[in-house]
Amino acid sequence: MSSDAPLKTTPLFEAHRKLGGKMVPFAGWHMPIQYAGVIQEHRTVREGVGVFDVSHMGEIEVRGLEAKAFLQALLTNDMDRLDDGGILYSLMCYEDGGVVDDLLVHRFEEEHYFLCVNASNTDKDFEWADRLAEEFDVQVDNISDRTAQLAVQGPKAEPLLQKLTDVSLSDLSYYRFLQGQVGGRKALIARTGYTGEDGFELYLDADAAVPVFDALFEAGREFDLQPIGLGARDTLRMEMGYALYGQEIGASQSPLEAGLGWVIKLNKVQPFSGQESLKNQKDKGISRKLVGVRLTQRGVPRSHYKVLHDGQPVGEVTSGTFSPSLNIGVALCNVPTAMSKVGTQLDIEIRNSVGAGEVVVLPFVPSRVKK
Repeated sequence: MSSDAPLKTTPLFEAHRKLGGKMVPFAGWHMPIQYAGVIQEHRTVREGVGVFDVSHMGEIEVRGLEAKAFLQALLTNDMDRLDDGGILYSLMCYEDGGVVDDLLVHRFEEEHYFLCVNASNTDKDFEWADRLAEEFDVQVDNISDRTAQLAVQGPKAEPLLQKLTDVSLSDLSYYRFLQGQVGGRKALIARTGYTGEDGFELYLDADAAVPVFDALFEAGREFDLQPIGLGARDTLRMEMGYALYGQEIGASQSPLEAGLGWVIKLNKVQPFSGQESLKNQKDKGISRKLVGVRLTQRGVPRSHYKVLHDGQPVGEVTSGTFSPSLNIGVALCNVPTAMSKVGTQLDIEIRNSVGAGEVVVLPFVPSRVKK
């Protein structure tokens, strides 16, 4: 999207304004960055339940006799691991191994899937996939404008959502989905999220977003359901050490350095874009690695701040924030592999001072997703 293009709005734009959401430009959209405040919203999700409007995310549907073979060629993960109702995290890569995007692929059946992709990459992703689709008996459809998405996240997400749906959620495990009704509207209900808490992502027809949003708040009164903005979404994913496109991964960044080798199946029979480059990188050995650094003193690290070892620059922060759960600054940093061992002293240059820190095991905060 060009910088002078008008910002898009989700179907819930007016609802956000009525709730007092602070709206900001994000990935070409008007989106709420916060309501009551980032720290309060963050803690709401960790302790109770919150709802995010993530309708800016993109959705791409894949249908056809060769849908599975097409996705094997398009994605780094192995579609043989996916059965009906299953979800996989995967990457699309360029031939040089750089990342086109990271995404979730959902399987309805062997000839029908859909992908949830990043908002800023939707058009690019669709063009990339559509070009490859010419080699397969498959149809690829960008359904983003017709689709809304809500994320209901937190330890009280299941009892809240169960009040509104006609399907049992107790047996729905992590990275699985069901089709059913939510608030009387057709929905795909996926047990996924970007927070590290139990929760669900709901995919709806765009015209169902407002009634379902309203139904959630009506049913959510007893659970003190709160709206959550993008600010808390970022602090929550940071505490989990989750990669963010454009920061930890991107066209010029190797996903192997970002620790995503677990979704890159180099031995797939069907070759995928970037397979040879990534295999060569792995065989050679990566020289840099993404690590989690926890500060041991006050300070808030931010993207592109310098990372120091013995006073010398050795890398930079890819993402950094104040962790409301730990009450200290945390960062994801790209550093030489030799300095990635847990316990290594790595300091971060914060404005005109240096914040002491050390490499720690990720995630910074234990995940509580339902396995």
